[in-house]
Amino acid sequence: MDISTLVKVTSKAWSLTILASMYEGVPGRQAALLGASGAGRTAFAHSILHLTDLGLLEKNPGHGHPLRPEYRLTQKGGEAALMAHRIRQAVPRLSEISLLRRVWTIPVLVVAQKPLHFSQIKKELVSISDRALSQSLIQLQAQHWMRREVDTTIRPPRPLYQATNAGFLIGRVVSEPAF
Repeated sequence: MDISTLVKVTSKAWSLTILASMYEGVPGRQAALLGASGAGRTAFAHSILHLTDLGLLEKNPGHGHPLRPEYRLTQKGGEAALMAHRIRQAVPRLSEISLLRRVWTIPVLVVAQKPLHFSQIKKELVSISDRALSQSLIQLQAQHWMRREVDTTIRPPRPLYQATNAGFLIGRVVSEPAF
């Protein structure tokens, strides 16, 4: 999955959770998905609409109620759901899953598979602001998903960032082709 598509998918907090749940066999009915995700109704509705707009979900014709339709994965959605499932498997503790709901977490981890400077990460993620990237790096470092080392071989010294531990696994899962 290319970075721009990944950014679009992760721009809604519950998108990956919904996709992973559907891949894991949760029925496409709203009540079942809402219960499996743990999202609030409004955020859930926004995420479902967003996934439908991206072409990852579609209404299952002939199923569900008009006000509470049943959804199914499209072919493109099936690939994204597999990726979301693999990302969820790479996260060892439930307490860490909340970080996956942040917009820039996964795109930053994908880009930072090798040591990069702040400006290099920003260049790869064109639409990210300095503040959003800075906050993401701080949160990822606190979770031990990102390592920061200062490159003292250059003047002035500049930090290098690289995904580590579960962060490296998440980035690799997204970068690998689906099997």
